[in-house]
Amino acid sequence: MTMEYDVIVIGGGMVGASLARALSGCGLKIAVLESWPLDSKRQPSYDDRAIALAYGSRLILEDMGLWSPLALRVAPIRDIHVSDRGQFGFTRLNHVAQQVEAFGYVVTAHDLGAVLLKDIRSHDDVVLYCPARMISFQIDDAGVRVQVSIDGQTRTLAGKLIVAADGAQSAVRKNLGIGAREWHYGQAAIVANLTPGIGFQGATAFERFTDTGPIAMLPLPDKRYGMIWTVDQRYLDEIVSLNDQAFLERVQRRFGFRLGRFQQAGRRANYPLYLMLAQDIVRHRAVLIGNAAHAVHPITGQGFNLGIRDVAVLAEVLRSAHRSGTDVGDIGILRKYANRRKKDQQTVALVTDGLVRLFTNPLWPIELGRNIGMLALDAIPLGKYLLARQFMGFGGHLPKPSGECFE
Repeated sequence: MTMEYDVIVIGGGMVGASLARALSGCGLKIAVLESWPLDSKRQPSYDDRAIALAYGSRLILEDMGLWSPLALRVAPIRDIHVSDRGQFGFTRLNHVAQQVEAFGYVVTAHDLGAVLLKDIRSHDDVVLYCPARMISFQIDDAGVRVQVSIDGQTRTLAGKLIVAADGAQSAVRKNLGIGAREWHYGQAAIVANLTPGIGFQGATAFERFTDTGPIAMLPLPDKRYGMIWTVDQRYLDEIVSLNDQAFLERVQRRFGFRLGRFQQAGRRANYPLYLMLAQDIVRHRAVLIGNAAHAVHPITGQGFNLGIRDVAVLAEVLRSAHRSGTDVGDIGILRKYANRRKKDQQTVALVTDGLVRLFTNPLWPIELGRNIGMLALDAIPLGKYLLARQFMGFGGHLPKPSGECFE
C-alpha cells in the first residue's frame, strides 16, 4: 500500500517539526518521519540543553502560532556580557540602550520539542510517523517514493518533495550525492544546566572566552543557567569523568564568580564541534534544511536560529508555489529557496568560524588586538547596535512562513 503526500520530511527534530507546522493549513499534505519514539528520554533533539532563540526567531515562531504556548517556558536575554578570561577587554550589551524588549530568549530543547510536537499532532494535514526509519528513496520526474520501516513493516510513501532535516550526518544528503565542506576544530562542547549561588542575575547571558575555549551561560526560567563549554578534544575524557563536585570546581575556575558559587549540575552531554556547509542544498524534488545543510560552532548560539530561518524561507517559497499551482518539487522553485538562503548561511558560518579562530589564537598581538577591539566596541554605540542586530537575527531579510516579511 502506498500512502500519498505532497511533502515528506525526514527528521522530526526541532527544524523538521517546525517546517511541518509552518506548512500546515496551506493545502499541502505533509508526512514527518522520526526515528526516535516521542517519549524517549534518549531523543537527542529534545534533551535538556539550552537553546538560544534570537528575537527574529521569536517573530517567526509567533507567525507560526507557537509563541503563545512557548512564552511561559522561556527566559529573556536582556543583557549580554562578553569577556576574555585573564584579559582587560569586555563588552556589554543592554536591551534598554538598544531599545528592544530582549535580544532573545532561552528555552530547553525539551520544552521547545513538547510545544512543537503537541501542535503538529493537532493538525489533520500533518502525519507524524514515529518511530519510523527511512530505508531508501527514489526520485524521478513523477515524484518521490520513500521506503520506510514502521513497526517492523515496510511501507511506501509517495510525494512531490523530500526534505532532509535529518542532521549533520544526513543520510538523505549523502544518498543524493551532495558533498560537504567540513572543518573539524578539535574541540567538543560540554552542555549542562547549572544552579548558581546568590549571584543569579536573571536576564543576563554571559560569553567568556578562555584559553581552552569559550564558555557561555544562558539564563533559564527556573533560576538555572544553561552552560555550553567548549573544550579541547584532548581533555574531554578527563573532564567528562569528573564527579559533579569536581566538575563544578573546574567550571568555576574557567568562568569565575559572576554568578556566585555554582551549587548543582544537571545531566551532562557532549558533542564534537565542526563547521560543515553542504556544497548544494537542493536537487530536483529534494531540499536540505537545518543541520543537514550546515553545522556551525555554538560560539554565538546561532545554530537553531539559522535552521528556523531555513524553515521560514522554504515555507514561504512552497506556500507561494502551491497557491500558484506550481509543483513544489520543481527545481526552479527550490532554487529560489537556495538563492535566498545562501548569503545568510555563509555569513553565519564565516562569522562563527572567524570568532573561533580569533579567540583561540594565543599570539600576544592577537590577544592585545581583540581586547582593544572589545573595549572599543563597548564604547561605540553604532558597533553595539550592529552587533545586537546580528545577534537578534536581523542581519538581512527576515521572512514570515505565512508568505510575507517582517519589517
